[in-house]
Parts: sequence; C-alpha cells; structure tokens
Amino acid sequence: MNLATILSPVNPANLHLAAACGVTDLVGRYYGRDIQQLHALQQQAGEFGLRVSVIEGSLPIERLKLGIDDGTDLDAMRLLIQQMGDSGVAVLCYNFMSGTDWVRTRVDVPARGGTTVTEFRLSAVEQARSLSVPRTAGPLVTEKQLWNHLDRFLNELLPVAERAGVALAMHPDDPPLPMLLGQARIMNSVENFERMLALAPSPANAICFCQGTFTAMGVDIPATIHRLGKHIRYIHCRDVEGTADSFVETFHDNGPTDMFAAIQAYRAIGFSGPMRPDHVPVFAGEQGEPGYTMLGRLFAYGYLRGLMQAAESTI
Repeated sequence: MNLATILSPVNPANLHLAAACGVTDLVGRYYGRDIQQLHALQQQAGEFGLRVSVIEGSLPIERLKLGIDDGTDLDAMRLLIQQMGDSGVAVLCYNFMSGTDWVRTRVDVPARGGTTVTEFRLSAVEQARSLSVPRTAGPLVTEKQLWNHLDRFLNELLPVAERAGVALAMHPDDPPLPMLLGQARIMNSVENFERMLALAPSPANAICFCQGTFTAMGVDIPATIHRLGKHIRYIHCRDVEGTADSFVETFHDNGPTDMFAAIQAYRAIGFSGPMRPDHVPVFAGEQGEPGYTMLGRLFAYGYLRGLMQAAESTI
C-alpha cells in the first residue's frame, strides 16, 4: 500500500514535509474543468517525488445527490473522469451525503497534550457544522429517492470510468446515520455498501474505506476489511471513540481500533492502493480547517509507516 496525503495548503513547505516523512501519493481536490490545473498539481508534486493518485473533495456532485441537476454537473463529472484517465490518476473519491459533507457539532474538544479534535453529538445537532463544503439548498430527499439518484449516477458514470481506468470510490456517510438534518442517508452500513456494489456490478464501482466512519457503525474493522475485500480501492485511516450518534475523534494510536490488525487485513486482501491519514488533531497555535492541519499529520505519517513496515515483516 502507498502512503498518501491531502495537504492544506499544497505548497512547497508542506510537500517537503510530506516527502521527507515517506509519503509517495498526493490527493488532489477538484479544481474545475481546466485540465491545466491538474497538470500543474502533478508537476508541483513531481518536483518532490510525489504522484497525484486520487481526486476527492469539492466535486460538482451536490445537485446530483438531490436529483436537481440540469445535466451540467453530470457533464462536469464525465469530463473529470476522462481527464483523470488521460492524466493517469486512478481513483476518484466521492460521497453521497445529501445536503452536506461530513458534519460535526464541535471542533475544539480537548485531547492529548493540549491538542483539539472534532466531535459529533446527535443531541446537539442544532449546532451541526458541515465541514469541507457548505450545506446545499434543495429539496429533502427520502431513502428511496437517494437510492434512485445513486442508481442514475452509477449507470451514467461507471461506463465512463471503466473506459478511463478510474475507480469511483464511495466514502461512507459521516456520521453514519439513517437521517441527518432532515435528509435521508444511505451509505451508513456494510450491508448498504454491498447493496451499492450489487446495484451496478463493475470493476470501477469501488469503496473508500474510511476506518473512523466504519468504526462508528460498530463493526469489527479487520473482519469488515476482509468482507469488502477487493472492492476497497482507497483508505482513509483514522479512529473515533463512541457510536454513530455520539463520538469524538482520536489520535491514530489511542482509539479503540486495533490499527495493526487493520493493516494486516489490508495486506491479506492484497490492497496496494493509496492510504492517507484523516482527521488529525489540531496542535496548539495551528490555524486551518479542523482535522486537516499539518502537525498532527506528521505524527500520523510516522505511525502509519511503522505499522506498514511491521506488517511487512510478519508476512
């Protein structure tokens, strides 16, 4: 498996730190229809020995989830997948969280050593903050409608992805609840991921295995990795303490998940794609998007590299 990262921001200083810590793969955001922006990112990453292997975030997809796209967003997604194939970027990570992206009710919970982490409490949902993207205005959707919208999405885009050699990797709902802020959610259980895979059988229909979100579902992480197996094409490595309706983020090394067993499970299923640390604690004095600052990411790089090397030595 390849150690990957998102950088906020993508600049020479952060690229240097990532490369020095052994990161090989860079995860890029969607920058619009101009392919020159993707090529510029690839060139910038290449100067530090990194390759762009994933696109995720800021995708033109929100109206598709709600069923109100006039065709513009679908065309933009087709173009993006084609451009990724032409540019050798093999994974597109997306989610089907209607109306929001990942949501937290606090972003300043005290953690180890004076750091802060994010938290979700359903009991305080009126304080919910949608991170990464703002809430999308539009109609409330039911579970049935959301499955219909996903069916259309997959049937329209999977043939494009197959031709381009790009995997569409679905990220689970965060938090993994059946309903949030009036909007139905469907990617909130292992069974629903299996339903998604059966909905449109294709080598391009894949999974982004976000460990923290699957942990919040209450599943056994190594067993679930084996269960979903070859469909896992991209990994978000993080951990949470609690349940889907009440949890707090943790450092990668002090949550409830047996991280070494998880890494061993990825090796056992033959996973060889990108894995990135996700939602790191914010250290004192850092500014930026909660979960995506740099100092906690440096700790995570070293911790994950140590786990990878230990797993290799046991094979």
